[in-house]
Amino acid sequence: MSSLMRLMLGFAIAVCLSSAAAAETPPVVAAASDLRFAMEEIATQFQRESGRAVKLSFGSSGNYYRQIQQGAPFELFMSADESYVLRLADAGKTQDSGVLYAVGRIVLFAPRGASWQVDAPMEGLRAALAANRIQRFAIANPEHAPYGRAAEQALRKAGLWTAIQPHLVLGENVSQAAQFAGSGSTAGGIFAYSLALAPNLAGRGSYVLIPETLHEPLRQRMALVKGAGSTARALYAYLQQPAARAILKRYGFALPGER
Repeated sequence: MSSLMRLMLGFAIAVCLSSAAAAETPPVVAAASDLRFAMEEIATQFQRESGRAVKLSFGSSGNYYRQIQQGAPFELFMSADESYVLRLADAGKTQDSGVLYAVGRIVLFAPRGASWQVDAPMEGLRAALAANRIQRFAIANPEHAPYGRAAEQALRKAGLWTAIQPHLVLGENVSQAAQFAGSGSTAGGIFAYSLALAPNLAGRGSYVLIPETLHEPLRQRMALVKGAGSTARALYAYLQQPAARAILKRYGFALPGER
């Protein structure tokens, strides 16, 4: 084979490989909805640095757990409750048991102009309930949303669950609960600290962190789903690096190794 033919063949192979990489379908990441704004930033930065695109899907961790069990085509699962990842690992649905990537917090939120004051012991909420000033109050659905379960636990420990139950508006996920509370369609709510720090809620109300002693830790774990491709694996590694961790920290997440 002549040098010219070898050169032409090498060029053709390079073009084919380049075209295949360009045509690669971006992997779908199943991410807990408390990660919406943090992960949008991380994905943008990841694409800028690596040239690889990913598709983000946000929802409740419990729903994603069931979908992955049934074979949904996700390549990376970022759960707000590590137990879902561990159960999928036990069932052989993920490559391994994954890693803890963050610990979340919840906030008590009141929209601007609310007739009650937020405070960590939730005494303002207690007084408002007693005075019948709370008609609708938003949390994520505790049946499948980890942040909804944490909200329920905090309300129970504060002795408010029975009084507030008739007034609950349940979001399909914690992002929807934040939307209900931030829009003023409810008198307030409990949702993820990361969402309270997001730009779309700035100036829409006031919030306070709920003491971690009032609920079980929101230990958030991620794992690659069996069969994950190279881009998903690259994102998984990137999420454990300083650049991505800095974004998570800016959105109020506690990071493994820093607690």
